[in-house]
Amino acid sequence: MSDIKIDQILDLKGVPCPMNFVKTKLKLESMQAGKILEVLLDDGEPIKNVTASTKEEGHEILKVEEKNGYWNLIVRKSR
Repeated sequence: MSDIKIDQILDLKGVPCPMNFVKTKLKLESMQAGKILEVLLDDGEPIKNVTASTKEEGHEILKVEEKNGYWNLIVRKSR
């Protein structure tokens, strides 16, 4: 992951669906196009739903990686 420059980090561990996607979407809306957001999510529905919904919004999923019981979702804002 050292080749990807993270611009913002959003820790959503413990945040239930759909609020974790809402918070991810709001954070992405506040960022400039091309910037990179790292989202920390719980296993199960949070990582599945936020990844799918973020992709549907048109953003680029750069990496999805499990780390110590939670997930890192790396997203490049598209527009």
